Amino acid sequence: MSDTPAPAILAARNAVVAMFVLNGALFGLWASRIPTVSAKLSLDPGALGMLLLLMGGGAIAAFPLAGRWVDRHGAATTTVWVGAIHALSILGLGLAPSISTLALALIFFGATHGAMDVAMNSWAGAVERHLPRPMMSRFHASWSVGAGIGAASGFGAIKLGLPLLAHGAIVIGIVAAICLWLAIPPSRSTLWAPAARCDAPHAPLFTLPKGQLVLVGLVAMCASLGEGAMADWGAIFLMATTGVTEASAAIGYAVFSVAMVIMRLGGDRVTFRYGPARTARLAGIIAATGAGLAVGIASYPSALVGFALMGVGYAVIMPLAFSRATIDPILSPGKAVASLATLGYGGLLMGPPLIGFIAEISSIRVGFAVLMVLAVLMATLAPALRPPKP
Repeated sequence: MSDTPAPAILAARNAVVAMFVLNGALFGLWASRIPTVSAKLSLDPGALGMLLLLMGGGAIAAFPLAGRWVDRHGAATTTVWVGAIHALSILGLGLAPSISTLALALIFFGATHGAMDVAMNSWAGAVERHLPRPMMSRFHASWSVGAGIGAASGFGAIKLGLPLLAHGAIVIGIVAAICLWLAIPPSRSTLWAPAARCDAPHAPLFTLPKGQLVLVGLVAMCASLGEGAMADWGAIFLMATTGVTEASAAIGYAVFSVAMVIMRLGGDRVTFRYGPARTARLAGIIAATGAGLAVGIASYPSALVGFALMGVGYAVIMPLAFSRATIDPILSPGKAVASLATLGYGGLLMGPPLIGFIAEISSIRVGFAVLMVLAVLMATLAPALRPPKP
């Protein structure tokens, strides 16, 4: 807690929530229209996969730049400006007439998405330090709510036959306008001011985690690797190990996602009661139990229970990791969050290929057993998430 007036803290909290909702809504919008864009440009799975990889590459390239902007201009200012540009980047996806132009639009979309991710998590950490209880987990739950809003808007746009350009313009005019309006500072406040620590003008742009933050990054990578594997391989795992239909297999990721959102809504209470280290250790144990249940018992019900437990376990790790990064004693908040985000996105990008490689040389069940090992590693490294000593 601090001497900042309560109305200013409340306004900053609502602004951060709005930015997480906006970021999630734009991602959900794009995800819901991928089939439309793929059909429009006649993309085969390989071409689509390469384009999505370019989007991830754009995000990773933008992380260090965003970290520097946060340290120089403040997390709030950077979040609002990058959020506005990110919203407009949707129009580029709708305007792209060819694969090459879509590639450029996706790189830009991924870069603004990644830059906003770093900025809003930095701002969330600054606001959280003024609150009586942790709130990072609920901030991340707001992102999931936004993604649901974006996906729902895509469903409605497809039903109405709206092209992506018109769909994006409507979302910008409604969702983006409201969220950005909520993020405008009501008055001068330290919660909207630049960070106190700024790097030298000639400091290196890309910075790797240092000290205890390296272990925090490993914990985040384990969690994000598991999330990526669940998104891309969860349904295939269910079909291969339990023999269910494609429709039934699709329920697996839905169960995982719902469990993750519910846990994130209540994760701050758990963190407040048990502390970040014990919470992360418990989360790792729960995720490992879920993976073991899914791998060890070849039945559809047990696998769904295992997927739900994995969602619960992964849910709090990234919020805890970002909270720890914003108070790192070695790196400035912007650089710390950027370096952590690089490892996190690296896990999301590496997870699916890693599981695919293991499944190729062994089996999909062995590939998912690796997730159990990584969850145990998360629990083992949980003490790294403790706040640094003054």
